[in-house]
Amino acid sequence: MTRPITAGVDGSQESLAALAWAAREAVRRGLALRVVHAWRVHSQEVIAAGIAGDADSQAEWVHGAVTEAVGTVTAHHPDLDVTTDVVEGPVADTLVAAAADAEMLVLGSRGHGRIVGFLLGSVGQQVIAATTRPVVLVRAGDQPSSEAAGREVVVGQQGDPEDSADALRFAFETAAERGATVRVVRAWNLPPVFAYSPGSLKLLDEAGGLEPYERKSLAAAVRPWRERFPDVPVEEHVEMGSASQVLLSVAGTAQLMVVGRRAHRTAVGARIGSVAHGMLHHADCPVAVVPHA
Repeated sequence: MTRPITAGVDGSQESLAALAWAAREAVRRGLALRVVHAWRVHSQEVIAAGIAGDADSQAEWVHGAVTEAVGTVTAHHPDLDVTTDVVEGPVADTLVAAAADAEMLVLGSRGHGRIVGFLLGSVGQQVIAATTRPVVLVRAGDQPSSEAAGREVVVGQQGDPEDSADALRFAFETAAERGATVRVVRAWNLPPVFAYSPGSLKLLDEAGGLEPYERKSLAAAVRPWRERFPDVPVEEHVEMGSASQVLLSVAGTAQLMVVGRRAHRTAVGARIGSVAHGMLHHADCPVAVVPHA
């Protein structure tokens, strides 16, 4: 089944940048674009726009705003297959349902401590944690020029090869469509002595130490993707430090940051992991959060 790329729009500058990003990606991949707008009567969005009146009046305004946003996209990409869905209902639930049928879900993000629009409050965290499809977050200032040659697709790798396989697949597929280099980043820290088992100590000794061991682990994780995408240039990056710090240190030259996530359920709701959380709030480039299978 061919899935569309789905963009959530809500009238904010962040969501319009996300829509433009989604349209460019749909053109590159030869996919359709689906535009989804979820709203509620007397929602914060409608109130902020100064739209009064009954539900029909508000619905008319919402449909008009979506039509205007889509018109900008079709003017730039006249051959792109675009469909729209305006849904009155819970925003998070609507977006999770839309993502289930999508190649990826693209949303706007402000980052730097606040996420707005479809990511207001806990909505974004709910969507990212609940969906089984990749979610891409795009800032308002994103421009097509940021996807120019020379800017890398950066992806984090950790653990065993299968732990990051979905994120690596997404990164290599995206880089192949864009003619970009993939920089695969593996960060490591000195673990406490009691964390070593006899088996791990033997592996470390055979590898020649901690850093060579990490380099061999990264090479093993990347090898099948090098073979599958032989035309995609690859940089393997191993550095001591926290994963968030190391990824952010190379984000300045990235056109896209890709991180995996495994949602954690707690008494206060879903958590998406510290690395994904750090990238969403502090990386200036678009960030793709890819769930583990």
